[in-house]
Amino acid sequence: MQRVLILGGTAEARELARLLERDERFHVVSSLAGRVADPRLPVGETRIGGFGGPSGLAAFLSGDGFDVLVDATHPFAATISRNAAIAAAQASVPLIAVVRPEWSPVPGDTWTRVPTVPAAAAELGRRAGEPAGGRALLTTGRQDAHRFTELDDWWFLIRVVDAPSGPLPRNHELLRDRGPYTIESERELMLANRIDVLVTKNSGSALVAAKLAAARELGVQVIMVDRPLPPGGVDTATTAEQAYRALVSQS
Repeated sequence: MQRVLILGGTAEARELARLLERDERFHVVSSLAGRVADPRLPVGETRIGGFGGPSGLAAFLSGDGFDVLVDATHPFAATISRNAAIAAAQASVPLIAVVRPEWSPVPGDTWTRVPTVPAAAAELGRRAGEPAGGRALLTTGRQDAHRFTELDDWWFLIRVVDAPSGPLPRNHELLRDRGPYTIESERELMLANRIDVLVTKNSGSALVAAKLAAARELGVQVIMVDRPLPPGGVDTATTAEQAYRALVSQS
């Protein structure tokens, strides 16, 4: 029986855990970082909390006899992905990364691509006072809301799962909500709050992609934060099913 550790928290991680849990050739353990207060838990054995960096993760892999490590974390969890690559090498354990495809603009979209969340805030700052500016839907996550505190000319609808713990922009409303969303609900949200600009990260998740279609329909501009570069030299899969097939082929 192959022991598989999934670094999870995403829909892909939960689906992969489901596929492995029903296959008697595998014993799966899912690990969540613990950053969400009420996470959606996968089936099977689950642990919550960090490892103490790459050396701690390597020791956990070796000490518990894991055969494979799967990094199925969020595309913007750059530190965890980097630690996973280092730990897998230290523990001599194969690593598979589940990397969902990025979103790409289609006809009708008005995107401005930026490399980081601070760059997104700077882009909004340059637009202060424009007739089309002033009200933004911010969906970059609770850990990044403080990046927009200097933008007093803007009003923000900040959508998060858990409330941010740091400072927030002066003019804002906090909306605690979790996907999946529909085009209809996203359209209504943008219309009701007179949204001019959507600020989001290129997570590529189908669960929250409806906001892009709604923005396209309504002519709402999008500031899209590009993903950080993933670690090199790692085997990748784009879906849970593809990762499952790769694990089966290695078993």
